[in-house]
Amino acid sequence: MALDAKELRDKTPDELRDQLGQLKKEQFNLRFQAATSQLENTARMRTVRRDVARVKTILNEKAASAAQAEA
Repeated sequence: MALDAKELRDKTPDELRDQLGQLKKEQFNLRFQAATSQLENTARMRTVRRDVARVKTILNEKAASAAQAEA
């Protein structure tokens, strides 16, 4: 269930930060499961890592456009 960039762009920065926090928690749990050999879906680590990057990218885009609008 990879996140769609179009859906993320419709969210507010606060919603994106909440989403980022949830993804970071999931990433931690997946790493913990991998370390204890309990991870079943190893591909999920990759999708979560990319979703984190996607959310961070959109947050940076929003911050840059807000800064540009102020100037």
